[in-house]
Amino acid sequence: QVQLVESGGGLVQAGGSLRLSCAASGRTFAMGWFRQPPGKEREFVSAISGGGSDTKYADSVKGRFTISRDNAKNTMYLQMNSLKPEDTAVYYCAARRGLLATSNSQYDYSYWGQGTQVTVSS
Repeated sequence: QVQLVESGGGLVQAGGSLRLSCAASGRTFAMGWFRQPPGKEREFVSAISGGGSDTKYADSVKGRFTISRDNAKNTMYLQMNSLKPEDTAVYYCAARRGLLATSNSQYDYSYWGQGTQVTVSS
């Protein structure tokens, strides 16, 4: 069983930046970030393979967000730049069980963090 803990959320003005972290209790394989805007369903943001060489992004964040990981620290990051009010959401990190390949489907992830709130003011 892997436990995931997100941190780094907060309130920021439009155009600002935040860096989210996701600390895992043990080794993880492919990981991803998802978000749930107010009143909407959870959606894919970004994913990274177990080795870190393959990444995926939702079109809405491509060019603004960067996903990375440090396997020596069992930690994944999401650098968010040029934030927009529509990026406001609870952000969740997730990890796949025993699989290295990335996925943009939440149903492919077995472990989830508790979420961290990101609020972007206009």
